[in-house]
Amino acid sequence: MYSNAFNYWMTNAAVLESNYPYTHLDGTCKNSTVTHTSVKTTGFTSVTANDPTAMKAGVAIKPLSVRVAASDSSFGQYSSGIYNNTACGTSTNHATLVVGWGVNSSNVEYWIMKNSWGTGWGENGYMRVKIIAGNGNCGIQMYPKYPNL
Repeated sequence: MYSNAFNYWMTNAAVLESNYPYTHLDGTCKNSTVTHTSVKTTGFTSVTANDPTAMKAGVAIKPLSVRVAASDSSFGQYSSGIYNNTACGTSTNHATLVVGWGVNSSNVEYWIMKNSWGTGWGENGYMRVKIIAGNGNCGIQMYPKYPNL
């Protein structure tokens, strides 16, 4: 899934979102018609899977690309709060970005996840996902990686 994107990025420079905005629509790639930066990746670093402590250390370095099981209707209908639903399973089908983590006033830890579905989804395009042991909610802790620049 996103490993393909990192591999592509190794030979093709990145494009700023302002030059190629996300539209949430299927269509033809316009990569060859937009202005590219000079930024390429040299690969990616995998963070220890199913280990919240390792993920916290990884996200302190760079945002983490993660995969989640987003097929459960509650995932798509998320609007606010700390998401905690292990019923979504671990059959991952959607790539997102963990940009940090936090703790609420009840001492509940959560990942701060940026989704690609626009600012009208979730909390202005973000979701707080409860940190739990193992695979994590919807498999969020199974495949964390970050690009090497």
